[in-house]
Amino acid sequence: MDNASVHSNASPVLTDIPRFEHHLEPATVYERQARPPVRLHPLNVALFLLTWLTTTMAGAYSAGAPVLLGVPASLPNLLAGLPFSIPLMLILFSHEMGHYLTSRRYGVDSSLPYFIPAPFPSIFFVGTFGAFIRMRRPPRTRREMFDIGAAGPWAGFVVAIIATAIGLARSQVTPLDTSQGGLFLGNSMLFWGVSRVVLGVDPNSVNVNVHPIALAGWLGLLVTAINLLPVGQLDGGHVVYSLLGGRWHRIVSRAAWVGCGLMALVPYLLHLAFWGGWLLWFVLLIGLGLGHPATTDTDMPLRGTRRVGAWATIVLFIVTFIPVPVSLVQPSLPPPGHEGQTYSVIQPNHRIAHPWYRL
Repeated sequence: MDNASVHSNASPVLTDIPRFEHHLEPATVYERQARPPVRLHPLNVALFLLTWLTTTMAGAYSAGAPVLLGVPASLPNLLAGLPFSIPLMLILFSHEMGHYLTSRRYGVDSSLPYFIPAPFPSIFFVGTFGAFIRMRRPPRTRREMFDIGAAGPWAGFVVAIIATAIGLARSQVTPLDTSQGGLFLGNSMLFWGVSRVVLGVDPNSVNVNVHPIALAGWLGLLVTAINLLPVGQLDGGHVVYSLLGGRWHRIVSRAAWVGCGLMALVPYLLHLAFWGGWLLWFVLLIGLGLGHPATTDTDMPLRGTRRVGAWATIVLFIVTFIPVPVSLVQPSLPPPGHEGQTYSVIQPNHRIAHPWYRL
């Protein structure tokens, strides 16, 4: 999604003349003067407002207050969706503005974010397919590539982790019981750790009925992990290219692409839980491309703090990655001797529940 619109055929001509990084960044005075002014196009505004509406409708639906457009009586239900839509939109906005502002710093001609609304909140319970910016030319150096590629995930991550902590503090904890089934959210290492600290208990040993703010934070961490997949021109692909160069990027990119397919195929064959979204990404990545445009300093590796930052970004991908983000657990009979005692997984005001994820 993010930065995926960089043209794969826009690779600059390679040269044997050494290029020193500090000569290439930040942008020269001429480039600063040549930068086009920031223009807020009506399409950007319209898509932002429409996506805010669809995410609010999705949040209202999850809270048990569905909104039907054209039915005035249901419009007040939109208020129930704001605790979900506001932090989610803030996370997505922060992610894209991280890319955009860093691109502007280096004189890379980029658009303001385009948000993508998702219809039918009863089906697409998130309410959006994300957002992206258009980059009209690739960054010139590996340092620019890393700074622009990593700025988005880190900016979104900061907001997502704050939303997660605030939302978990407002979430309801009940004894572990899955007999009533429901929609369960998977744990990443980071989400488990934050849950353990905020809730004071092992989240794998209880049911956590997630507050809408925490759900938005969880989605923000999932968006961070997906964008950091080390494939093609996703943010993770930019980081791997900047850190390891084009040859290793090709190897890692293809391995990660195959891994997306295997994460759905292998559990399916073994009759284990899996997320069908990995198959969708397996197909999408073919269209988005597994390659990466070359920079003018292909043989100049990252150094110093940027090299450390690149490895830290890879660690961020690992700790936010969720093999099975969402699973639907069917209701089951209560255990013997507990027929009269059950604990609801799906609360009336929280249709989305997150108690555990098991390998």
